[in-house]
Amino acid sequence: MARKKQPQNLWIKITYLFAIFAVLVCLNLYLSDFIVQQIQGGLTINNEIFSLNYTQNKGAAFSLLHNYPYILIVLSVAALVILFSYIIRHAGTMSYNGIFWLTLMMSGIFCNLFERVQLGYVRDYIDLNFVNFPVFNLSDMSINIGVFVIIILLLKRAQLKQL
Repeated sequence: MARKKQPQNLWIKITYLFAIFAVLVCLNLYLSDFIVQQIQGGLTINNEIFSLNYTQNKGAAFSLLHNYPYILIVLSVAALVILFSYIIRHAGTMSYNGIFWLTLMMSGIFCNLFERVQLGYVRDYIDLNFVNFPVFNLSDMSINIGVFVIIILLLKRAQLKQL
């Protein structure tokens, strides 16, 4: 049985996915290392908006499941497999914009997973001073920004379908 020839655009998008993922993961892990080293070296930032406050989080948001790290690892791996599979299956019809935002989210999941496996915890260091909120990191920001933008894109697409 002859194999269907995939459009060249599909391979460009898959290459884009892996290239953006690699860049975002390297940048995130480098910046986290740099920030934590600076905090441990005595750097303090404390203003009305945020402060740097290094903590080791063995759980998820709000320290959920802190006694069950393997559940967090399994959930992270499952999320990455599902998201990568989705993009690879649908890359031909997805925009580069959609791939980017999903990849931003996946890079955050991967970086938290990497730290959890390598260190046994996730390094959190951004503490919002204007609201009572858990300390978080760049990976958490990547996940939340990615989710937020994907929701907006899906809502826009649903709105266009109604017109």
